Amino acid sequence: MNPGFHVLALSGLPLFSPGMSVAREIASVAHIQAGDIVVVAQKIVSKAEGRAVRLDSVSPSPHAIEMAAQTRRPAALMQLTLDESSELMRVSPQLVIVRHKTGHVAANAGIDASNVEGGDAGVVLLWPRDPDASARAIRGEIKSITGVAPAVLIADSLGRAWRLGTVGAAIGCAGVSALEDRRGGVDLFGRTLQATWVAVADAIAAAAVLAMGEGAEGVPAVIVRGLASYVSDEDGPGAASVLRPLHEDLFR
Repeated sequence: MNPGFHVLALSGLPLFSPGMSVAREIASVAHIQAGDIVVVAQKIVSKAEGRAVRLDSVSPSPHAIEMAAQTRRPAALMQLTLDESSELMRVSPQLVIVRHKTGHVAANAGIDASNVEGGDAGVVLLWPRDPDASARAIRGEIKSITGVAPAVLIADSLGRAWRLGTVGAAIGCAGVSALEDRRGGVDLFGRTLQATWVAVADAIAAAAVLAMGEGAEGVPAVIVRGLASYVSDEDGPGAASVLRPLHEDLFR
């Protein structure tokens, strides 16, 4: 049984720009302890990695122009969606659902203009190219600065099939068990658990995003404290390990 945990919002972080160190800025405002989990909003990682794009710099392909007519969205945005995706799963005026090149399924390939400087002028933000690698890099740099290697999650808000609203989810992680396999354990009445996997990283990300907020709160990172049992010395397989294999996709 977990006795409980705390989510500590980090204030004083700047608006990030290309080349800034997410790890260094977090270390400057937080007293990081062994067993901590640092949860970082995807947007500041993308900003620091220079993943902002001006739509007027994009040349749409005929396919993107066709999608723009179908969805009533900018053709340049549709081109970026194509560029960031490995598969188009659903295209309609209401939404564009894709399988991102990272393997995650997301609306608009995770491309967003909210909380992006210049968003009203056509600047959008793409996901990090490899969120798991980004999480490992942030973890390693925090350790080099502080001597402590917290787990690191990169979180974004994702929609869910058949349910309204978004929930924070881990798109990158390092040093935390993304999944906990409870199969073989027992329930309250001694029955053996047959199919229970706990999505640990996503559950932590969901709690963290509640503390970060989705609007003008200005809290792009938090520390989750009290879940040290999930923190590992090894970086681990990352958030990619939670992706269901394509051959198990019952809705393809």
